[in-house]
Amino acid sequence: MTGKPKISPSSEQIRAAGVKVTRQRVRVLDALLAARQPLCHGELESQLGGAEAGSRRVIDRVTLYRVLDSLVACGLAMRAVDPRGVFRFSATGAPRQHAGHVHFRCTDCGGVFCLKAEPPPPPALPRGFRLAQVEFDVRGTCAQCGAR
Repeated sequence: MTGKPKISPSSEQIRAAGVKVTRQRVRVLDALLAARQPLCHGELESQLGGAEAGSRRVIDRVTLYRVLDSLVACGLAMRAVDPRGVFRFSATGAPRQHAGHVHFRCTDCGGVFCLKAEPPPPPALPRGFRLAQVEFDVRGTCAQCGAR
């Protein structure tokens, strides 16, 4: 059978974000897309075989940090700090898709939910200051955690 290999949706998203497609980036983005809630570095490392010595599927700790940083930088993943101060990562689905609205972050489960609300306008800055980024999050307990 001849033909082109099937290209995964994650590969296409990475390519569309203007980042080089690598096996590690595809695996990490696939894991984030499949996750039901944001994952910390250790959870991703365990899930992707980081503890399996000798496996070709291993992504070492440093590579995983770099891959996560690159996915956040190109807009394919979000990084948030949970109530214990641990970074948690979730897929955004498309580059820069989370720029124009507010997010609700559950302080119990760490879930991140998109709200249909525009963020407030940025504050007026003193002369000489330049605004680089504004993030607006609402924090509390999600409906599922509140029902427990």
